[in-house]
Order: sequence, then C-alpha cells, then structure tokens
Amino acid sequence: MKVLKTKILVIIMLFLTILCLTYYNGYKSYAIKSTNKQSKIVIEKDSKRILYQDNAYEKKPMASTTKILTAITVIENCDIEEIITVSKDTTNIEGSSIYLEEGEKLSVSDLLYGLMLRSGNDCAETLAKHCSGSVKDFAELMNKTAKKIGATDSNFTNPHGLHDENHYTTAYDLALISSYAMNNETFRTIVSTKRKVIPNTNKDFDRVLINKNKMLSNYEGATGIKTGYTKVAGRCLVSSAKRDDMELICVVLNCPNMFEDSSNFMENAFSNYKNYNLYDSENVLDFIDNYGKKVGLHVKNDIIIPLTEIEYKAVKIEYDYPKSVDYELKNDEEIGKVNIYCQNNLIFQEKIYTIL
Repeated sequence: MKVLKTKILVIIMLFLTILCLTYYNGYKSYAIKSTNKQSKIVIEKDSKRILYQDNAYEKKPMASTTKILTAITVIENCDIEEIITVSKDTTNIEGSSIYLEEGEKLSVSDLLYGLMLRSGNDCAETLAKHCSGSVKDFAELMNKTAKKIGATDSNFTNPHGLHDENHYTTAYDLALISSYAMNNETFRTIVSTKRKVIPNTNKDFDRVLINKNKMLSNYEGATGIKTGYTKVAGRCLVSSAKRDDMELICVVLNCPNMFEDSSNFMENAFSNYKNYNLYDSENVLDFIDNYGKKVGLHVKNDIIIPLTEIEYKAVKIEYDYPKSVDYELKNDEEIGKVNIYCQNNLIFQEKIYTIL
C-alpha cells in the first residue's frame, strides 16, 4: 500500500511538472514565437527609407503602441465631434485608464486625447464599440487599415494592446503605420499635445490629461507619438521628430531605455542624413509613342530621399518604361518606374504615369 501511494504521488508530481512546463512554454512561445531581443528601426517619414534597423522584422507584442492604429482607424471612420454616451461594459477595463463612468457623454475627439495622452484602455474600448459595434469587429477594421498601409506582418485583436497571443506587429510595420498616421492633421495635433483638458461629465471638475511621452519635452523637434508597456511586451515607444525638411519615425520594442535609445537613434540619423530632391514632379519626364501619338509621362510626387553625403555622390537614377505601346493608353495609367540605386542597391522606387 505504501509503495502504491508513492507511485501515485510520483505520477501526480510528474503530471504537475509537465502542466507547468506546458503553460510556461506556451506563455513564452506564444503564436508569434517572439524572443526577448529588442527591435529597433528609424525611417524617414515620407520616403519610408530605413536609416537604421536592428531586428525590425520580428513579430512581437507592442503594448499600447497599438493605439496608434486604433486612433487613425477611428479618425478615418468616425465623426470626431460626435458625442458618445459611455456604457458600463467599457468602464473598469484592465490597465491604464482615465476612469470613465457609465453615462458620461464625451466627444470622439475627447476620447482620442484620453487614448493617446493617457493611454486609456477604457477610451480604446469605448471608441472601438462606437466605431464598429464590438471590439471584434473593430479589430477586423484595424487589420484592414493595416493591410491598406502595407503592414502585412501584423495582426490586431484588440484596440488597446493588452496581451493576446495573436496580437502582434513588427517594428517595421509599426513604423509604416505611424508614418501613415502622421500624415493626418487631426492625428498629428493629438499626439503632439502635451496637456489637454477634457470634460468629466459625472463630476464637477474636468479631467487634465498630461502626455506620457517624455520625448515631447526632452527631444528637439519631437512631434509624437506613443508609449507602451506590458510585462510581456516590455517598454515600447514610437517617437517622431522633425528638423528642417526631414521628419523621422523611430520605433523601439522591448527596450528598457526607450527614451534614451530613441533619442540616440534619431540624433544619429539627423546628424548623418539630409533630404535631397532628386526629381521635381512638375517636370514632364518624357514622351512615348502610342499609335503615332506622343503621350507624356510624369511622376506624381517629388522624389526626395534622405542620403548621406557619400551616398548622394553615388546615386544612380534609372527610368524604366517602354518607348512605345501598341494598346490604347488612358490618362493617369501606370506605365513604368523610377528606380533609385546607391552602390548598386535599390533604395527607392516611384511609379511613372501617363498624361493625356
């Protein structure tokens, strides 16, 4: 009998050990197989050229930097002046909060400030449900927006960034999303605001929101954007800064010294790169033959790229388009590409279109 009890105890201990290891491995090696290595990237906002990167393509959790996509999705799909009545199910959300109460009435704009300055998870769910009816449907809209932007290695399951094994991005994708969002003036205004007063309609005093992003006060030219933290994701920061005619986006994920490192990465980029205008979009690029008729070609945007002085001296521009076309061309039809090379590496492309 004693031997039997011992065997049963050993079996139970073995089962518990396997269970614990399974849980631990599942937690550490969730769906995206993230490591503890930091991810970092600096891009120039308009050209999207990468000026520095380390581990920028690993899929990782990103905590509240998620709210960058939340905000731009809401801005593009909602009237920001519309008034929302806060429901009970979007109060008392886990994590950071502006302590919304049931029955409060705030504008979409007010909630966006609560979302981006104080990282209110209650604001995130309130906005998500107002925009799409449910968190699940809003997450689908977030993913559509991300794909439209070109962030193809990301997946979003919620609007706030609380941990979910299927909620992830890469530093590169997050830089693309941030670059896109910073083209929206409403978004830019919100994320560059250091202090904002919004209503507290159930109380006799207003809410004073102080932005958690220290870059706005401590880094020259800072224009945004968002901090984030969870135990799994670590400290995360998406920052932006503009000096002269160049604006940078910097993303660091799982970075203990996120403010210091981001400052150093951007300072290095500002010191070594400047924007060069390689093509003026007002010019007609060339003409091609179309059934005996001359059709003009142009590039829609100025080609302005950040380069070091050494790179600028080595730049080569190639225009790739046919000299004639044996089918009827339409106006504004894509017909070729401008390829920018530096030291035999393709660093930028821009589409060529017809003018009729």
